[in-house]
Amino acid sequence: MRLWTIHPRYLDSRGLVALWREALLARAVIRGETRGYRSHPQVERFLLHPAPRAAINAYLAGVHAEACARGYAFDRRKIGPTRGVSGIEATSGQVAYEWEHLLAKLCRRNPECYQRWRELESPECHPLFTVVPGPVETWERVSPAQTH
Repeated sequence: MRLWTIHPRYLDSRGLVALWREALLARAVIRGETRGYRSHPQVERFLLHPAPRAAINAYLAGVHAEACARGYAFDRRKIGPTRGVSGIEATSGQVAYEWEHLLAKLCRRNPECYQRWRELESPECHPLFTVVPGPVETWERVSPAQTH
């Protein structure tokens, strides 16, 4: 499961659809509707939020907005209330790690998308997140080949 900190605009179509499904699964975890993934590190930051359900709904809303901008028909009814949700801090190291990780995926899976984004040095985050200085998040499972 990958709940990207970076803005969904950078994902190719395959990545955006996968993100939607994974965020819906995370929502089910947060709502206690599934036994799987309860201790998944990507879900941890939502569970630590003062309003976990509102936070994952806000995350889904951001993914949905990107899908709509591309003309996709993601079901808005699957998103609960998002009003008054506070943001989540994300470290600059986490954003850099994810960006490198995404570019590597795009290079293999969608060279055209990779070419579009490879020169970008500072990607925007999903609207739910605010970047603060810091290393890769402690919950991230960093592969040895991708360390900062």
